Amino acid sequence: MNSLKQAEKPWKQALYIYVNQYNQNRVDYSSGLKEQIVADLNFLVERGERQFRLQSWYELREATPLKSETRARLQRVLRETEDDVVADVRLHSVFYYEKRGMTHREDTVSRERLTLIRDGEAWLIVGIERLQDERHPLQRTDASFTGQDSAGREPSTPFMNGRVYSAGSSPRSGRYEREAAAAYADRWWDSGNPEFEEFDVDCTNYISQCLFAGKAPILYTGKRETGWWYKGYVSKREWWSYSWAVSNSFAHYLNSSTSGLRAERVERPEQLMLGDVIVYDWDGDGAFQHSTIVTAFDAGGMPLVNAHTVSSRHRYWDYRDSYAWNDNTEYRFYHIPDYF
Repeated sequence: MNSLKQAEKPWKQALYIYVNQYNQNRVDYSSGLKEQIVADLNFLVERGERQFRLQSWYELREATPLKSETRARLQRVLRETEDDVVADVRLHSVFYYEKRGMTHREDTVSRERLTLIRDGEAWLIVGIERLQDERHPLQRTDASFTGQDSAGREPSTPFMNGRVYSAGSSPRSGRYEREAAAAYADRWWDSGNPEFEEFDVDCTNYISQCLFAGKAPILYTGKRETGWWYKGYVSKREWWSYSWAVSNSFAHYLNSSTSGLRAERVERPEQLMLGDVIVYDWDGDGAFQHSTIVTAFDAGGMPLVNAHTVSSRHRYWDYRDSYAWNDNTEYRFYHIPDYF
């Protein structure tokens, strides 16, 4: 945040205060803020409810927050006048907590659009919009797919990405390399592998890449509603199976697949191993909207996960710190077998 702290423009000082308050709120839930810089009432109500939830959440986990360090990067200024500013900010938060004598580190990257107005000599943040959120509209499902891309073009002839296919993606028997899947997840947790398309809602595409890096076998059918596959650009078009890129379809594929990539559904997170998968149904209505992969374990043996959309590394598996979480949230735990 040093670049904003040292900035010449007065409105950037408001961003510096905002980040300081963000760090304070992650560690100390009881202290009041000396300077209220945010005047977005909806945000304040939502944050207050979340703070109340997290206080009991850490007690339940037997975890003690230690410190939070957030780096803010100003990505672009959409509007700037003497009286108001609209700006997009990238926030990389590094959070440390202690459990059973062990210190854990968790990383998250979020992007927000802030609206600021001048109030006399000071500046207030009157609008906070999360540009990336785990709660998102369900992507197109098999039933809603029209056979056209977003520009209304017909799909190309099915074609497998040559680099992916030649890397050993044909259906075959083999061992699932859990460490390789987790290593890939840690390598690309906050960015996209340029060999693959990166989506606005990228969580399941990222998880599929991790599984593939662990030698999970591609089942290429050329039909978007079947198999588990990804192909490259053909005539400037990008295509993949729903199960590769859409959480709900991915969950159904894991539930039903009997060959190639498949999974056993288990009842408890403690039963998961490195490289296993969790999918999230925020509303408890049977439609899954988020996917994560197990990349580590805390001192109590509970899974820590990586994810995209809101990029996360070694985050506690139940996501109660997410603004998407609510009392209706349900999970499915999938154990990937050792051999395919």
